[in-house]
Amino acid sequence: MMEKQHVVEKDGQVKTDQVEGAIQRMDDEKMEEITANFDSFKSYLSEKVELGKKLGLSEEQLAKTAEKVAGYLAANVEPKNREEKLLHELWKAGNEEQQHMLAHMLVRLVEEK
Repeated sequence: MMEKQHVVEKDGQVKTDQVEGAIQRMDDEKMEEITANFDSFKSYLSEKVELGKKLGLSEEQLAKTAEKVAGYLAANVEPKNREEKLLHELWKAGNEEQQHMLAHMLVRLVEEK
């Protein structure tokens, strides 16, 4: 039996180095569903932020994880709509600090749903 490596351990430790692997394990159909439109993306991100909060993650931990996801998407997934294209361009234009702040803003955006 193959054991999956999780981003959040049972003890609440966040392993941001596992984010890319978790995304790569996602099947193409699920990825297409999430990125089909911006509302689907926000809904998915909102679910993951809520799950993180229930697991006791801080805003900083949530933002670091969102930063890893955004970095992966920017490098590997073509934007499918105007909103994703804008996020992609902002991500590419920013330095590490600015990308981190954008990740914080994405977390806040979906928290206000």
